[in-house]
Parts: sequence; structure tokens; C-alpha cells
Amino acid sequence: MKYNIDPELRPILDLLPPFDLADPATMRATMDAMVGPANAALDTSGTAISDHAAPGLAGAPEVPVRVYRPESATAALPGLLYLHGGGFVFGNLESEHATCLAISRQLGIVVVSVDYRLSPETAFPGPLDDCYAALLWTQANAATLGIDLRRLGVMGQSAGGCLAAACALRARDENGPALCYQFLSIPVLDDRLDTPSMQAFTDTPIWHLANAEQSWDYYLGSALQRGTAEVPALAAPARAANLQGLPPACVTAMEFDPLRDEALIYAQRLLAAGVSTEIHCYPGTFHGSSMVVDAALSKRGVADMLTALGRGLCVESSQ
Repeated sequence: MKYNIDPELRPILDLLPPFDLADPATMRATMDAMVGPANAALDTSGTAISDHAAPGLAGAPEVPVRVYRPESATAALPGLLYLHGGGFVFGNLESEHATCLAISRQLGIVVVSVDYRLSPETAFPGPLDDCYAALLWTQANAATLGIDLRRLGVMGQSAGGCLAAACALRARDENGPALCYQFLSIPVLDDRLDTPSMQAFTDTPIWHLANAEQSWDYYLGSALQRGTAEVPALAAPARAANLQGLPPACVTAMEFDPLRDEALIYAQRLLAAGVSTEIHCYPGTFHGSSMVVDAALSKRGVADMLTALGRGLCVESSQ
């Protein structure tokens, strides 16, 4: 392999299933099979977990959400809307169960995980509408959920990072919930696919140019064509002309990820717009390499995430 991948991460390369977005049904079934046994072994003690249905926007279907809250909490806590990754094609409440449980437990916060509709069955703006509907539901039910609305943030990974960034833009422009923080983890942001990393990384593990092309085609659907001027900023946040007034951010990137440069460019633009932004780019990593949870780089990424979220959501002031 021509990429200088960290030695602790290399063994997983031979074990990874094929990530072929051309067959969404098989991809989903493969991921579900991987997640099920792991979730069954999780210790959920000390965390109240409940499933709800948020009203969809403008007659759209209800949006399933799962709420995680520390059972010992007696006061309103920071809240985090969590949007899963999966190339807009796969992922659900179960795929994020362990992550959301860990974030809620480690930080002592309320996490609201969103099961937005997937592409290609539902194209933009449907998935974003679902995420924004869940955000509005979280705001409306903050008292019942035990969330302090002064400390409500949004987090998304990969495709979820696109949706999280778009939710922040939409909340700003539509006078929506006042988000205090956005955490964009290895985010998808730019349908133009013209950054140096996107053009260079055509055979990287898990995510590469071909998967990115397929993912955007699914998400944009028949109404929009990637790379054309008609694609709106709410679909591809990198296209947003004005980033002023957005909540403080943390943006992460992996060295050998085609998404690397669009994440770093967006983070730099946030800084230039006066948005306080923390940036992490991890050497020797690739998209999804955090699945090797025992690797030192993966542990560092988790520690950095928890530290950034704790600071961004003002966790200490609630404890």
C-alpha cells in the first residue's frame, strides 16, 4: 500500500468488508450484522434510554430519535443532537448506539440520536429536513428531556457532519434553535469533489473518490447534479458564502481521507469568519480507522472529542 498508514491500523485492512455503495441493501445488511452482536454486549446501566418519534416537517414522516440521559441527573444538562454517518446510504440508531451511550455517560449529558431517512430512497432535502425536525423537537421538549437550551449543540460524523453543518446554517438563517456548538467529525461538505485530497485518494480504504461520487449522486437525487451551480449550500455546506454567526466548532480530519481537505478548508473559513474553531488532523489515519478502538491514534481521537465537546457544551458548569 502506498499510503503511510499507522502500523496499529494496518491489520484491520484485511478484515474490512467491501464498502460498495452501488448495492445499498447489501451494504446495510453487512453493517447491521457487524453492529448487532456488539450492541448486545453493551452495559447500559446508569443511563436512561428511550425511543421517541419527532414530527416530520411539512407532512413528512415522523423521525425516530433515541434519547440517552444519565439516570442520576437532577438538573438540566447540556444536550447534543447526534447525526450518524454512512455516506447518506446506511446507518441508523443501532449503528450509533455504543457511541451515543459512551458520550452521554462520559460527559454526563443528554444525547439525542436521529434516525433520518436514507438515500437513494430519500434525496435532499429529506434527510436534512428529518435532522432539522429532530432539532426542533429537541428544543420543544427540552424541559421534559432535561436539557438546558443554553447548552445545546449538534454533532455529526462523515455524512452526518454534512447534515450537522447544514443544521447549524439553517438554524442561523431561519432563526431556529440557538446552537452553542457544532462538532464536525471527518465531515462530507463539498459535492464538487475537486480538492487535492479528493482527487488524489482514489484507492484509500473504505472511502475514496468513487464512493464519494456515488454517495453524492444518491443524496442529491434526480433533481440536482453534483458539481453544478444549482446545488444549494444546505445540501453542500462548503458552498455557503457566509459563515459568520455560526456556533463555535471543532472539525476533525484523517490524513488519508479524500474528505480531508474539504474539512480543513471549511474549518479555516470558519476561523476567517470569526467563528472560534478547533481543528484536528490525525496522521496515518484513514476514513473510518477509528473502528480500531485500541489503537493509540483512535484513543487520542476519542479523548480529543470528549474534551472538545465538554468545553463546547460547558459541561463543567452543570456538574
